Formats: sequence, C-alpha cells, structure tokens
Amino acid sequence: MRDIMCEKKPSEIFVSVVIPVFNEEDNLGPLVEELQPVLEKIGKPFEVIFIDDRSTDGSVGILKKLRETRPFIRVVKHGINSGESAAEATGFKFANGEIIITMDADQQNDPEDIPELLKNLAGDIVAVCGVRRKRMDTIVKKISSRTANAFRNFVTGDRISDAGCTYRAIRKSALWQIQVFNGMHRFLPTLLRAQGYKVVEILVNDRPRTRGVSKYGIGNRMWRGILDCFAMRWFNKRTVRGDRVENEVP
Repeated sequence: MRDIMCEKKPSEIFVSVVIPVFNEEDNLGPLVEELQPVLEKIGKPFEVIFIDDRSTDGSVGILKKLRETRPFIRVVKHGINSGESAAEATGFKFANGEIIITMDADQQNDPEDIPELLKNLAGDIVAVCGVRRKRMDTIVKKISSRTANAFRNFVTGDRISDAGCTYRAIRKSALWQIQVFNGMHRFLPTLLRAQGYKVVEILVNDRPRTRGVSKYGIGNRMWRGILDCFAMRWFNKRTVRGDRVENEVP
C-alpha cells in the first residue's frame, strides 16, 4: 500500500496532512509511526507535509531520516521563525491534496480521529473542526481557554466551541482567499464562515503531552488574542464571499 501511495502524481493526491514543527524532535518518529497506518487504511493517495518553523533542535535531521524510508513525507523549511499560522499557510501552499488535514506535531492529536474527520466532510461542508472531548491540560489552561472562547464568540458573533484545537479537515478549494496573519490558525473556522462556507465541529480525542515543551501559554496569547477578536469583528463585516464563483462560461 505504501509504495502505491508514493508513486501517485501530485494531482492525484487525496489527502495532505499539514504539520507545523518547532522543536519537536522527540515526537516526530512516534507521530509518523502512528499516522502512517491510519492514512494507509483510507485507501487513497496521501502525503504528509512537515513545515519546520526554524527549529533549533534536531527536528529537521529526524524528518530527513524518516523521509528516506517513507517517500510520502515532504519537508518544507522556513528561513525565519514565523509561528504556527505561517506554517499552516505554507502547508496550504505546498499541499497537493484536495483535502487538507491540519494537526499538531506534539502527539496530543489522535491520528485515529482522521477517518471521522473525513467522514463528516460531506456535501456542502468545507471544514470539519475538532473539539477536544476531554482536554489533557492544566486547570489554568482549561479555564483560560474557556474564557477566551466565550469572549471570542461574543466579539466575533461566531460560535466555535474550541478555537484552540487546530485538528481539522478542510477542502483546499475553500482556502484560496484566506488572509494570512499571526493567529490565523485560531480563527480559520470564522474566516471560512465569513466567506460563506459551511463549517461543522466534531468531538476528537486529546492526549497529554509526554515529550517536549508546550510553545503556548497565557502570556503569549491573551492580549494578542483580544486584539485579534476585534479585528475579526471588522473583517466579518467587510469580507467578500469566497464561494461567489459559480463556474467559467464556456
């Protein structure tokens, strides 16, 4: 199965898994070991794109080693550290699949949820967003996240249960006009809805981090997040619908 997947041309790729990486050397091998059999069971061509955001550990070397025996792996490097939103946007640019799955490199996302994400991406739905059913974080992070989600929804007028969960399945065709800014990854469902697209949420597993160190905390998210909410409120009133194109007249 693996060889068949790897021989597919870019235009034939069904799923592109986009994974931002910053100093996750201990998680990359175990993540690939879990992810590969799940993707192979789908039975359609796939690729896994790791976006290295200027890691200072051995992440790039490990990814190159993993790629030697797994040609479905692609590695894209940033020249400067730019953050998770930028890494996701880079992944969107390089992805060949008609469906893009975004997930973290820290192994807190469970690869076994991928079939359910894809199953719910049906009809006119363009994005399926994960909602962590039982968060494996500290009580401080849980409380701050719930408060942030409530404030975010109040200001933007949207209804997203878990903006901090970036485990999603998205149709690439809906991403053609997404604005890229620091924090975009948290507001992606709102951006898509503002452009006229249908977005749904499903419950996904959340697992405790067992390797590496979290890159996020209250200090580096709170004030920027508040400003972003008001920016999104303005954007929602001014945005142009991304689903406006019907077809090209022959």
